[in-house]
Amino acid sequence: MSPAPDANVRQAVPFFGITSMARSLRFYVDGLGFTKTLEWIDEGKLRWCWLERGGAALMLQEYRPERVPKEKLGEGVSVCFICDDAIALHHEFRERGIETEHPFVGNGMWDVGLVDPDGYRLHFESVTDVPEETRYSEAEHSRHPAAAAS
Repeated sequence: MSPAPDANVRQAVPFFGITSMARSLRFYVDGLGFTKTLEWIDEGKLRWCWLERGGAALMLQEYRPERVPKEKLGEGVSVCFICDDAIALHHEFRERGIETEHPFVGNGMWDVGLVDPDGYRLHFESVTDVPEETRYSEAEHSRHPAAAAS
């Protein structure tokens, strides 16, 4: 007997084709705080890896120079990471030298958007009761989004 269809699928993991593993690891590991947990070394070079942060994961694979697509990478691709406190991540990323878009509330969630070195759009989002289209103001509010509701 095979497993129930719902129990058989456990996780969806974005798989990004990238142009520079070193640059992408600086961005994702040093900048966003992901940890490399698996890797594939081919001919002495890191070609693929699995990164994790909390319950989220993603995979990176560096294109061989002769196989880099001619079209713009990341075009039309967005990944949303659901988290407990997107505003705290906004501050953390900025402290690590990563530029983020100005946080705002959309669809009942704080949204902290950014773009990786190959053009993939990432959104870190957390549920809030703050009104739609509110823009986060570091000058007016404390570090956490709950303060914006007061």
